[in-house]
Amino acid sequence: MAAMLTLGIDPGTATTGFGLVRQDGDKLLHIECGCIKTSPKDNPQSRLSQIYRQVKGLISRYRPDSVAVERLFFGRNTTTAMAVGQARGIILLAVAEQKLPMAEYTPLEVKMALTGYGRADKKQIQMMVKTLLKLPQIPKPDDAADALAIAICHLHSYRLKEGVLA
Repeated sequence: MAAMLTLGIDPGTATTGFGLVRQDGDKLLHIECGCIKTSPKDNPQSRLSQIYRQVKGLISRYRPDSVAVERLFFGRNTTTAMAVGQARGIILLAVAEQKLPMAEYTPLEVKMALTGYGRADKKQIQMMVKTLLKLPQIPKPDDAADALAIAICHLHSYRLKEGVLA
């Protein structure tokens, strides 16, 4: 299997986490991670525009082979869910414009892929990200670690779908 670079994205209006992971054979390599932050002082359109431009910039800079985005999970706060949904829409548009393969994963799917346990807590996921990527410490902030987990989930899922088991 050829090396594959995946951009994982954890969408949010205030903070959108991103993480790039390359799979080369059975090795997972951390390339980059971080966050796109927007100010609550800006209007919603400006914040969405900033997310859009920065996601396009990440795609242009790193040229990933695929993108994996966290699927929206509706909790009790519908206002937050709507804002995250808008951010997701902008992200999906940026990916679609580049005609990149894209996959979406629920938090449960990410937890299962990384730990084999659907009720794993945030700390367990972060420890698995650190372990799988052989990092000296847990990536910070949490949104960046979550994005790396989404990328790893995709790489594991892709390997299973393609029948590539190392």
